[in-house]
Amino acid sequence: MHVGQAVSAEGNRLALERWFGQNMRELPHVSLTTLPTRVHRLSHWSDLLGIEVWVKRDDETNPRYGGNKPRKLEFLLGEALQAGSRRVLTFGGLGTHHGLATALFAREVGLRVGVGLLYQPVTAAVRENLLALHALDAELFYGARVPALAAKAAWRWLQYVRAGERPYVIPTGGSSAVGTLGYVNAAFEFAEQVRAGDLPVPERVFVPLGSGGTVAGLALGLKAAGLRTRVVGVLVSDIYPPSPRKLCRLAARTAAYLKAKAGIPLPALTEKDFFIERGCLGAGYGAALPPADAVATWLHQHEGIKLDGTYTAKAALGLERWARQHRTAGPVLFWLTYSQARVVDLVPALPDYHALPRELQRFFENP
Repeated sequence: MHVGQAVSAEGNRLALERWFGQNMRELPHVSLTTLPTRVHRLSHWSDLLGIEVWVKRDDETNPRYGGNKPRKLEFLLGEALQAGSRRVLTFGGLGTHHGLATALFAREVGLRVGVGLLYQPVTAAVRENLLALHALDAELFYGARVPALAAKAAWRWLQYVRAGERPYVIPTGGSSAVGTLGYVNAAFEFAEQVRAGDLPVPERVFVPLGSGGTVAGLALGLKAAGLRTRVVGVLVSDIYPPSPRKLCRLAARTAAYLKAKAGIPLPALTEKDFFIERGCLGAGYGAALPPADAVATWLHQHEGIKLDGTYTAKAALGLERWARQHRTAGPVLFWLTYSQARVVDLVPALPDYHALPRELQRFFENP
């Protein structure tokens, strides 16, 4: 890079910082987050692993339902409202946290919700989330495999159109160009905390990799913010799992959207900007992985943070395995994306499972 390019890159970075600090909320959005979320050192985990470990507390993005979902949904629901939609249509596993957050926040801003569900291993938490989705007035439908669900979703979408609801489709996990904005914004928020001296520049950031929007947004935002930090996506889903190529495409679509809105070019990413840790998936999406559960139990006991078995426990296991192999490496950061909210606090009275569509009742009758 010659001097002119360096000056241009620094100018773009400063312009983006100003834009994210002052103008980001001028995009269609609804206010769902309390930002910035805090960062702090995990001293017991650091001592155990022999490497400095920090955490970004996105479990605190919203006091009612935190995690990574509100950051995405405030832009997605904002765009849905601007488009004149009366309903959003989204997708996830039987115990989908994304679907639950969408149902909660969409109802708060006056939007109806349809949620298409795919199979995942059924646990007590999955059943609880299903009942909560129904209690939040989500219209639920099920497809055992992706083709069956896609056919049902197309039929539902057509019915919503005929009813004049102008349905706004939110992909699984909210991982569209618009949803990914939430984590470009998060990356600039984090870069500001680094520059303020709240924590050292981490060598790597570990985050669950499901639908890909969180990883793509962080990688794009951190590079645009001028940090050398590498994002490690710990794969937690085998349902159309993102590849580096898919993550690159999602980041490129998000960059194009931002350039159209802000008029500032973002850096182009390549597949080498994405590292995927594939060794912590276990038997598949939602399947228990005992080593990950053991890490989660230890962290809850010693650091007071709560993880879930589907996403964040597996990401924590990925960090721990990497740290044990790189004890001389620089600081690392665990981006905590799990909501601490309890379903009982969202829906005080869960319905009887017989209130669910018949195709979903069988997951309660055949444990």
